Amino acid sequence: MQDHTFHQASMSRRDILRRAGGGFASLGLAGVLSDQGLLASESPLDPKSPHFKPKAKRIIHLFMNGGPSQVDTFDPKPDLEKHHGQRPPGAERKTERRTGGLFKSPFKFKQSGESGIPVSEIFPEVAKCIDDICVIRSMHTNVPNHEPSLLMMNSGNTQPVRPSMGSWLCYGLGVENQDLPGFVVLCPGKPVVGPQLWSNGFLPGIYQGCHIGKLDPKKIVDHINNKHLTPGTQRQQLDLINQLNDLHVGQRSGDDQLESRIQSLEVAFKMQTEAPEAFDITTETKATRELYGKGQFADSCLTARRLVERGVRMVQVYYGNGQPWDDHGNIEKGHRDKGQKSDQAIAGLLRDLKSRGLLEDTLVLWGGEFGRTPVSEGGNGRDHNHHGFSVWLAGGGVKGGMTYGSTDEFGFAAMENKVHVHDLHATILHLMGINHEDLTYRYSGRDFRLTDVHGHVVHDILA
Repeated sequence: MQDHTFHQASMSRRDILRRAGGGFASLGLAGVLSDQGLLASESPLDPKSPHFKPKAKRIIHLFMNGGPSQVDTFDPKPDLEKHHGQRPPGAERKTERRTGGLFKSPFKFKQSGESGIPVSEIFPEVAKCIDDICVIRSMHTNVPNHEPSLLMMNSGNTQPVRPSMGSWLCYGLGVENQDLPGFVVLCPGKPVVGPQLWSNGFLPGIYQGCHIGKLDPKKIVDHINNKHLTPGTQRQQLDLINQLNDLHVGQRSGDDQLESRIQSLEVAFKMQTEAPEAFDITTETKATRELYGKGQFADSCLTARRLVERGVRMVQVYYGNGQPWDDHGNIEKGHRDKGQKSDQAIAGLLRDLKSRGLLEDTLVLWGGEFGRTPVSEGGNGRDHNHHGFSVWLAGGGVKGGMTYGSTDEFGFAAMENKVHVHDLHATILHLMGINHEDLTYRYSGRDFRLTDVHGHVVHDILA
């Protein structure tokens, strides 16, 4: 068993003098290199150069966990109404559960914006922003189960212990504001998989997503706030601890867990002063608050804008606890309710980003882990569907006012210009200035990447 006991080997006076002399020389050299900008990065969170000029600098992922129905949101299918209740040959696709006949959408669609893209009545405010949105109607993924599909959408693999997209972005690009985490997850509660969805996996721990459950600025840093020492005294204490840790690291070179722990202590200290202000949405104007509406999801969307505005690389906003969009029964009531509770907040976010000049280099992604069947489950619900579903992108170098790809006449499977989750990830990384094939990390004897050995950039949707 490896000995992790902290100890310092004894040194002779000659050793001390030799090391001290080397130290003074190193200090002098460090000053010269620093002046010339040649010093190596001291922190893994330091900003790094992208592979090429990016169109987006940051991402807000509006995650509709549970799987919203494409044929009830952004992919209308008139043939569903025409063949309602029937079971045509094309509908015989494998799903998780036994399903009935074709089930027409209970919602009306309206052509919206100058582009005339049809949007469901459950999203009247988002419909007014459709000219800034690119709807991808031909998404597909591997399996119709929540756990593997959640992992795939977040980390590019159906199995756990893989780094999430936010962790990959922080690893590849660093962080603009090192007083805040580079990857923040606003999720009230726990989806089916839980923290593995924002895990750093085998990447150094400093890249793990920072999960925030309740948006209370005072409580967010309460567990790292020292009530007994002043900030100045804490700084001195942390500097001393860092010196001891540096000695420890010297004896355990290459210990990523130890180095990540040290870096996390530094971020935690800085968050005590930065985080309360960043999360305090009460400082926003009344007009801004009203733009987003009320409720937990609305507050999270507003917080997401404040975080990316302050240099956070990626913010994920989960719609709610568990799998709220998982409407196996009464999809009319379920989807209408969630539409009403999220529509104004989503549109408010897009309008707010645009008015501040942030939308042009902030990529907004909306969608779930899969879609839902166009056939009924239990008469008025829909089962999981991984064969074809919709997501949309806005800002960050994406063409607005367009749809890409299509599903079959009933909305069951992607048919034209199919886009796998790997392709979506490759496209997002491309917009961030990263070649997805070159963003790799060596672990367990092989090079890993977010897109595994797959993925093609969808160039047709790029502005």
